[in-house]
Amino acid sequence: MAKEKKLVEAITSMEEDFAKWYTDVVIKAELIDYSSIRGCMIIRPYGYAIWENIQKHLDNKFKATGVENVYMPMFIPESLLEKEKDHVEGFAPEVAWVTHGGNEKLQERLCVRPTSETLFCDFYSNIIQSYRDLPKLYNQWCSVVRWEKTTRPFLRSVEFLWQEGHTAHATKEEANERTIQMLNVYADFCENVLAIPMIKGKKSDKEKFAGAEATYTIEALMHDGKALQSATSHDFGDGFAKAFDIQYTDKNNKLQYVYQTSWGMTTRIIGAVIMVHGDNSGLVLPPKIAPIQAMIIPINQTKEGVLEKAFELKDRLKDFKVKVDDSDKTPGWKFSEQEMRGIPIRIEIGPKDIKNNQAVIVRRDIREKIFVSLDEIEGKVAEILDKMQSDMLERARAHRDAHTYVAKNMEEFEHIINEKPGFIKAMWCMDEACETEIKEKTGATSRCMPFEQEHLDDHCVCCGKPAKVMAYWGKAY
Repeated sequence: MAKEKKLVEAITSMEEDFAKWYTDVVIKAELIDYSSIRGCMIIRPYGYAIWENIQKHLDNKFKATGVENVYMPMFIPESLLEKEKDHVEGFAPEVAWVTHGGNEKLQERLCVRPTSETLFCDFYSNIIQSYRDLPKLYNQWCSVVRWEKTTRPFLRSVEFLWQEGHTAHATKEEANERTIQMLNVYADFCENVLAIPMIKGKKSDKEKFAGAEATYTIEALMHDGKALQSATSHDFGDGFAKAFDIQYTDKNNKLQYVYQTSWGMTTRIIGAVIMVHGDNSGLVLPPKIAPIQAMIIPINQTKEGVLEKAFELKDRLKDFKVKVDDSDKTPGWKFSEQEMRGIPIRIEIGPKDIKNNQAVIVRRDIREKIFVSLDEIEGKVAEILDKMQSDMLERARAHRDAHTYVAKNMEEFEHIINEKPGFIKAMWCMDEACETEIKEKTGATSRCMPFEQEHLDDHCVCCGKPAKVMAYWGKAY
């Protein structure tokens, strides 16, 4: 029995050390392995399968709004990167440079893309000529490189996977509409597929993307009370268009600059899934993105007819992602592995179950055992997976709401941030000096100014002057 528990005992409890718990889970659940390159991770098949499911759901949602996929080069000439001043300054500390091709020094350094705004702008300046060419609704799935000093699997790495959408429009109104539309796509995906509730809102000028007129974000609360920026959508206005001379001839035969957007989600969202839903036995995956939705575990599988019945069940459940664990490990070890990997349900079938024409279904999230007649197994599996998906969202929402607090002055703010990890709602005068002071005093940053505003007080939480907006604050990953 001691051997059977070894897999779980290797995980540090989240109450003891949340950061270590997280690292233990990504390794023990075989999501990643460390590479020989600092800050770069090897995404293992099970981890990559989760990303593939995320990618599939998002890609379908993007295409439903008219978006097409393209692919851009991974290298950016230095001269191209420098065309937009604010943009290059924002990314300069994180850029990796290629200086040699073989043994020859390059005449111009090449940046390994940290993001692809400049590439898309250069492309758009060549292909957009007329109002008939608009809008351009493009997205690419790729990896990017940012030379981070501190790294953690999925949450922050030197190279990571993402998608980046880049669109060009005839009017400012169209661009802003697309910016909000894509933010809503992300929020809907996170809530309905990942079972993670989001706060939608606008970033402060201090926190917005380099070169953007406005940045919108969805923010999630992790189990340890820290915030995670989960996706962003940027309204570029015509700033990039002017820097790259992206003009079109309108219906009156006059030259106009285009208006652009950019929006993205990365593999850090896998980190969010782990930290919102996981427990001290490992991962807990929402059924809609789980690579395996059900693991059939034959009990006393050497007994006549047990394995045959297990594979018969697998064939009957062909509408789901199902596997049979027919290895020679003990049932206890198999249960432990299933829990570690976050497989939503396990289906136990043994001689007694076959005799009683039943199977035992165990939910990963609450470990509820459900005895199900084999005559109605298909419908029950669908019902249980649906219930688990909705329960996980409601549990995450309840946790977020229970860890969201209100502060009306700095004394309250500092007490909450030190004693009660979570979101803090507080009024703000929108002065950057107050935003900076709050960060310096407490370590909390402004997460967003939510679309759903509340009037909590008349005064700024920091300076006491008249408040202009309610903002969410918190310590973040």
